[in-house]
Amino acid sequence: MEQNKIRNFCIIAHIDHGKSTLADRFLEVTDTIEARDMKEQYLDSLELERERGITIKMAPVRMKHEVEGVEYVLNLIDTPGHSDFSYEVSRALEAVEGGILLVDGKQGIQAQTLSNFRNAKKAGLDLVGAINKIDLFNNKSELDELVIEMADLLEVDPGEIKLVSAKTGEGVEELLDTVVSKFRSPEESKSRYPRALVFDSFYDNHKGVVVSARVFDGSFEEKENVRFLAKEENFQIKELGCFNPKMKKQKRLETGQVGYIATGVKDPEKIRIGDTISDNKKAEVLPGYQEPKSTVFVSFYPEESGTYSDLAQALERLRLNDSALMVSGDRNEVLGRGFKVGFLGKLHYEITSGRLRQEFGIKTVHTFPSVKYKVMVGGKWQEVTQPEDAPDHFDKILEPVIEIKILLPSQFLNNLVSVQHQFRMKDIKNRSRGENVLVEATMPLAELVADFDDVLKSITEGFGSFSYERAGYEEADVVKVDFLVSHEKVPGMSRFFPKDVAESEGRKIVKRLKKHLPRQQYSQPVQAAIGSNIIAREDIPAVKKDVTEGLYGGDITRKMKLRQQQKKGKKKLKRRSEASLNEDIFKELLKK
Repeated sequence: MEQNKIRNFCIIAHIDHGKSTLADRFLEVTDTIEARDMKEQYLDSLELERERGITIKMAPVRMKHEVEGVEYVLNLIDTPGHSDFSYEVSRALEAVEGGILLVDGKQGIQAQTLSNFRNAKKAGLDLVGAINKIDLFNNKSELDELVIEMADLLEVDPGEIKLVSAKTGEGVEELLDTVVSKFRSPEESKSRYPRALVFDSFYDNHKGVVVSARVFDGSFEEKENVRFLAKEENFQIKELGCFNPKMKKQKRLETGQVGYIATGVKDPEKIRIGDTISDNKKAEVLPGYQEPKSTVFVSFYPEESGTYSDLAQALERLRLNDSALMVSGDRNEVLGRGFKVGFLGKLHYEITSGRLRQEFGIKTVHTFPSVKYKVMVGGKWQEVTQPEDAPDHFDKILEPVIEIKILLPSQFLNNLVSVQHQFRMKDIKNRSRGENVLVEATMPLAELVADFDDVLKSITEGFGSFSYERAGYEEADVVKVDFLVSHEKVPGMSRFFPKDVAESEGRKIVKRLKKHLPRQQYSQPVQAAIGSNIIAREDIPAVKKDVTEGLYGGDITRKMKLRQQQKKGKKKLKRRSEASLNEDIFKELLKK
């Protein structure tokens, strides 16, 4: 295959701006998928992606497109749009030469659009701007302002911004022609040794770990002995080929091509997204390999102790095509053996939890989502990912902070100002972007993990968006608050709160616990405590049942005896009780 006939590109956009629908039209226009096999969000293979209407996993696909009688091979890597999955986007940017910057015509440029645009520019990609959902406009002149805004962003002539409707197909073929004319073909090999960049992976029972890879130098063939350079793991290629979009076996993968390589490796720990494959350990590792940094930590415990090994296997399989998951063993006095899992954000955690339930049928009990704090005790620093593991008293505590960029219509700016103290935002700056305002601020990561995105949607009527980056640690004036039910500490419920709001926040959660916890045959005190000091209390009354209702007349001592037995039974139940919360209750408690 001639390299000048290859174009490798991705679609870059904010969440819900139509990436997956545009990819569907590409598959149709290029006849990659027959009409009878076509379905919406074809490249979104996960059930959760279809439920939420978002892209979670990258899905590469090879298409053929003819321009002026010449056939070109187009390798598309569809990418996630949510900021939690920016690690996935970064892998895609390293594997391609071009990117379509897609913007919803109604919503305009969003915060994550700007973030992805900056990353694409940093990666040196050729970019083409496209405005989607033009079928929603009666007059295309209504889009003129957005066209000019995008042209300014990309520093191109407004006439170079493409107008498309991913839903109807209008302008899609012209956009593909532009991909061929504007994006450069892969460069010739510069290395003495063959090299390929791994940008995704999944597990196959017969082929072992199968990696998605972009070949940068040389070629690879079946039965060839190669190695992962960063992980220093040798393997023999069992099979290779392209995604069409299903796996299609071929004899070799050459420079510039995107495809799959079946490794035969059975241990997921030996695979890392971003690693380089080569046949010689002297080859240089391709740029882009980095360990993802977890920002949110949740401990998972099997609802039934007998399913521990099933949970272990499920998390191992999930790690294969989600290298950002960090998994380590954990143990809780009440919940038993489990796993502490690190995530890139709250949505990443919710998606993983959903996949465990839907794909593997595993029910789990979770701790409260937390971030990594640094605590000083006796002059020594220690890292704490779950507040319940921290001592009640400490000398100093540092919390992770982020630099957040919020893009919202100017009429909602006052609404954002009204909640800035609620989320401990500071160093706030803002500047106009057309009819919108771009707000930049610093805030604790813990506030983002709470319900910041829900509040933002609420105060901006769904028009606000944000992106963020880690910004190190700052000293925090916080205290640890524990929650008790029937005088027993609830596993996974401990929280760090700013000292000035700890009592009020503790009282709110105690009231919510009372509302959502099921009533038992005995009364349950629900308490919030800082150390040994109780700062809030509510009582859940017992379910009342008259054990003497079937008795009529007779000796009163018979009724008294039954009531005494009931009383003893309730005390016994109370001693055996364990306070645990299901996922739905945790989600309710996340809300401010």
